[in-house]
Amino acid sequence: MNDIISEISGVGWCFDNSYARLPGIMMSHLAPVPVKIPKLIILNHSLSKELGLNFSTISEKHIAAMFSGNLLPEGSYSIAQAYAGHQFGYFTNLGDGRAVLMGEHITPENKRVDIQFKGSGRTPYSRDGDGRAALGPMLREYIISEAIHALGIPTTRSIAVVTTGEDIMREAPLPGAILTRVAASHIRVGTFQYASMRGDVKTLQSLVDYSVNRHYSNIKINKNRTVALLKAVIEKQAELITDWMRVGFIHGVMNTDNMTVSGETIDYGPCAFMDTYNPKTVFSSIDHGGRYAYANQPVVAHWNLSRFAETLLPLIDKKQDKAIKIAEEIINDFNEIYKKNWIKMMRKKIGLFGEESSDEKLIKNLLLWMYNNKVDYTNLFCSLMSGGLLEKNMFRDVAFLDWHNQWQARIMRNKKPMELSLNLMHANNPLIIPRNHRVEEVLAASDVGGSLMPMKNLLKFLKKPYSDQLGITKYQSPSSHGAQAYKTFCGT
Repeated sequence: MNDIISEISGVGWCFDNSYARLPGIMMSHLAPVPVKIPKLIILNHSLSKELGLNFSTISEKHIAAMFSGNLLPEGSYSIAQAYAGHQFGYFTNLGDGRAVLMGEHITPENKRVDIQFKGSGRTPYSRDGDGRAALGPMLREYIISEAIHALGIPTTRSIAVVTTGEDIMREAPLPGAILTRVAASHIRVGTFQYASMRGDVKTLQSLVDYSVNRHYSNIKINKNRTVALLKAVIEKQAELITDWMRVGFIHGVMNTDNMTVSGETIDYGPCAFMDTYNPKTVFSSIDHGGRYAYANQPVVAHWNLSRFAETLLPLIDKKQDKAIKIAEEIINDFNEIYKKNWIKMMRKKIGLFGEESSDEKLIKNLLLWMYNNKVDYTNLFCSLMSGGLLEKNMFRDVAFLDWHNQWQARIMRNKKPMELSLNLMHANNPLIIPRNHRVEEVLAASDVGGSLMPMKNLLKFLKKPYSDQLGITKYQSPSSHGAQAYKTFCGT
């Protein structure tokens, strides 16, 4: 056994588990629950290389044992993190109910990342859950998180998926699986809410200091680190939501426990990509009121950040009234920050340089036309970049032709070659996204037939979303059944 542990530690692991040194109330120390017959399903070789890990010297059996949690490398220190959160607006006590942090790995570039098992068994925070996960949702997170990364959007990533050799019960028996996730950290708004609800100002201060040291070392010199942290997180989240909106991504469950302090996208449960442009688009089976609809994402981000600010009040100023006033002023900046980011992003999507007061109207008129004509969001911008746009019947609409003339006139005022406008558009408009029906097809193939080839083929195209690749056409079309028929689930 010691030889095997030494072998799996020899792949390049370099652990320094700083979060485990925070106050004990923020975590529980435990090992993942062992599984019967771990089997490696997929290993992310490119991410492994980035992390400085080399698995070529150990057997697939031992890789599976490691990424199932059956055998942990030397230096790892497994914990489940405690946190709280507002879920659909309702506050509740949470924690890692089916996840265990293996430890913090230091990469060759001296970057610190969390290595976390998802689906690794019951923890003190599982409540009535079994702590396990099914193969389909874990492969889905692997696909979407890697696609989001390739799109240039901050995200947790997926390094491996293993099956457990055990069935788990949901609506029916499903093959159990564990995903190993890599993150800048798993510190959430809900992490701060957990310390706040306990009235533990000392622990709250340690969380602020830890978050600043880990993610925002540039603000250490600020007189009030707490205020500086709040401002930094607001900036990061405004950038993140803007990127989601750019590619038509809908998170689906923007609870405060799913908003990271680092500004990474986390938890790919009922997420999906919008096909037909509709601001009210919702795919989550449990979001009956549209709380987390596409257009509501900046609104919810603002709300979540307000909850974050509330936890920080005791550290912003000793006088509560003054602390509230400071926090409100900072939080109220979010809408303006987001709007500036959004308009800047949309200018890039349609190839505009500089700023004109009429740009916002030009952008919104295009979106209105897309909505009225049920146009595919991603493919519309691809069409704008192509030379034969007006040859397609849908673009012969009088309203679009009028918009197109205004757009071309604005492009001329760029006073830059059209080639530069097209380059700008190509850098910001993906040619391919993880189309919902294509994702479901590859998951069905892996679940029913046990074939990963369809998934690997999809991942190959998603890895270069801004490049025109041979064979890409198959993955660019929306479902013929329409978006309304598609539903996503949280995967628990």
